Amino acid sequence: MEYTRCLIIGSGPAGYTAGIYAGRANLSPVLYCGLQPGGQLIQTTVVENFPGYPEGVDANEMMGDLEKQCSRFGCDIRQGVVTSVDFSKKPYVVKTDHDEMIEAESIIVATGASAKYLGLDDEKKYNGQGVSACATCDGFFYRKKVVAVVGGGDTACEEACYLAGLASKVYLIIRKPFMRASDIMQKRVEANSKIEVLYETNTLGLYGEHGLEGAHLVYRKGQPDERKYDLPIDGFFLAIGHKPNTDVFKGQLDMDEVGYIKTQPGTPRTNIEGVFAAGDCADSVYRQAVVAAGSGCMAALEAERYLNKIGK
Repeated sequence: MEYTRCLIIGSGPAGYTAGIYAGRANLSPVLYCGLQPGGQLIQTTVVENFPGYPEGVDANEMMGDLEKQCSRFGCDIRQGVVTSVDFSKKPYVVKTDHDEMIEAESIIVATGASAKYLGLDDEKKYNGQGVSACATCDGFFYRKKVVAVVGGGDTACEEACYLAGLASKVYLIIRKPFMRASDIMQKRVEANSKIEVLYETNTLGLYGEHGLEGAHLVYRKGQPDERKYDLPIDGFFLAIGHKPNTDVFKGQLDMDEVGYIKTQPGTPRTNIEGVFAAGDCADSVYRQAVVAAGSGCMAALEAERYLNKIGK
């Protein structure tokens, strides 16, 4: 069985940054990339809000740079998915989909989260060409344009209000006849003249020759007064939630009801000594690359301190 002082699970901004710091600290970290090397950031096109890129940067290029920097400092980057973990005894034992077994004195979990989609084929077709799951990331590209946000909770309302500060018009598409959002968020939406709420409305598909041009909608689906129509839009934002990629850690790491890993306030420390969580798998609020990178730094620094404390 292989042994490492520091194992990093995940390869987004959090994982790679953890690898940079752990490598520079001579921890000789091993990093498993997971199902999506580079994390969910590579699903977007241009990143304009990450420090150090005044003209913006292609998302794949940025993640490639992070990977190279991580490797430069001695992080052993590997393809593979962690399929099981045993935190019941030290050193901890991790198994991968290649049947590799690794003992690790410390572990940094940076498995991220995945945005929930409606399940339409068109969402994949127009991904990065009008479809987005992050208004803060991509809203700038839709200044003075018409966009739609799908969802009826607080996140959807927040996204709609944010986009209303940029776009000329925002449609909020809600499949139910009411919002699930808190009263204060509902009032903010209702008070914004740029936002129009489309209740009891489902998205059937999207259309456009050269990128997204509109959505096929249905009002009161399955009811006697059902009505199908097309809504011209330039951007289609999903705000129906995220699912943290933490299933493999269930029963061992403390999580909230959704599956986000709980950490001690102000730290990346989990309920298991020597196991740290960084990035979107532990962040249901911000979900930004720069925040994830910062938390990856914190996790690596904590891992170094932990290893020094136990003399490993």
